[in-house]
Amino acid sequence: MSRPKKRKPADDLQQLLLERMEACQTAEALNDQVILPFVRALEDVCGARGYVLNIYGEQANLTFTGDEDAAEEIYALIESYLDSRAEEPADGE
Repeated sequence: MSRPKKRKPADDLQQLLLERMEACQTAEALNDQVILPFVRALEDVCGARGYVLNIYGEQANLTFTGDEDAAEEIYALIESYLDSRAEEPADGE
């Protein structure tokens, strides 16, 4: 008989975030109730520790520079990239 898998703290956090995200009915609610509080906590911890992060996920990126000017410039770069992608015709058109 095999033992049941132990839940890891990361699994618990992922489940909590998933539940809170699913409860948000709009992108604005998701931003206000989950994403911004998470980002603020990340800024507090990374800023206090002097971390600089550029995290690559399978379908997302998260960057913390600790520098307001850099954050604004990175935001503008990403917005420009996303705008250019939206303007491209879909394959086969």
